[in-house]
This record gives sequence, C-alpha cells and structure tokens, in this order.
Amino acid sequence: MSEVETVAQADIGLVGLAVMGQNLVLNMDDNGFTVAVYNRTTSKVDEFIEGPAKGTNVIGYHDLKGFVESLKAPRRVMLMVKAGPVVDKFIDQLVTYLDQGDIIIDGGNSLYTDSNRRTQALKEKGILFIGSGVSGGEEGARFGPSIMPGGHKGAWEHVKPIFQAIAAQVDGEPCCDWVGNDGAGHYVKMVH
Repeated sequence: MSEVETVAQADIGLVGLAVMGQNLVLNMDDNGFTVAVYNRTTSKVDEFIEGPAKGTNVIGYHDLKGFVESLKAPRRVMLMVKAGPVVDKFIDQLVTYLDQGDIIIDGGNSLYTDSNRRTQALKEKGILFIGSGVSGGEEGARFGPSIMPGGHKGAWEHVKPIFQAIAAQVDGEPCCDWVGNDGAGHYVKMVH
C-alpha cells in the first residue's frame, strides 16, 4: 500500500476483516459500492486485497487516517470487530479523523446498552452512530443478510441505500429497515 494523497472515492469503509467483514465487503462490491477496508493486523488487508477481493473495486489501507480520508462525505465507517472494549477503542481512534455529520456503524454483536451509550456519547461530538444487528451468518453476509439498524435516526438516510441493496430480499422487499433509536438495532438482534 503506497502512501499517496488520498482522494475521497469510497462509498463506505469497513474495519475488521474476519469472515463476516470480508463477506459484507464483497456483497457491497457486488452491489456497485466502492468499499475501503482497514484491519488492525495489516497483513489481513493485503491477504484480502490479493485474495478474495482481487479484481474488485475494494481499496485496502494500512493506516486509519488514509482509510478515513478515502471516504466520501458524510463518511460511513462500519465496524465489524469483537463486541466490547475493542469497539470503543476503534470509535476513539476514528473520532480524531471524522467530522460532524459523519457516521460510525457497529455491525458486531454489541450489547444494546453499549449502543445506547455510544449513540449519546457520539451525538455530543456531532458524530452519528448506528448499532446494527446483522443476521444470516457468513453466507448471509456474502449474499444477503437481515440487517437491523438503530441509533441516530439522522444517519439512516445515508446508509439505507447501501444496507437495503445488500440485504436479503423477501417478496421483492429488503430484509432491512430502521428499527428505532439508540440501541434498538442491537436489542432486536439480541431477541431475534
């Protein structure tokens, strides 16, 4: 990965290249979205770009700053990392590079009360937060998951086109719609 001036070209960025993250990225790419990817272990970025994502429009980054700068405004960053303190750590790192109105999406299996807290804390900084359940496992992530977003309502219009395009379809309708404020998305994921 070369260190060149970054031009905002990606529709969304995804942090976390375990199987669920990789499959969501490939699904987004299949649906015409340009995706920037970042992983704490940078060798995973290279392996993904040179392997499953070879020949796609996916763009890999080794540094968080360049990754964020590659995103079109408002920036949409989806975290597919282990629930708990790791999510908060990435949020803290991302906030230093984000502007007011940018969006952080936690697509992991976070506790809904953590999503409540994150929505409110980020709102105070002008950052919009979505906590979203993603169901369907590895296969669903790749070819159409059920997606349950909740959080800051103002963020929905900016992620809706992406989420509804990659979601599973039933009777021609996407298995994805806004489920409510704060931790509602992760609450629905918990009880489904």
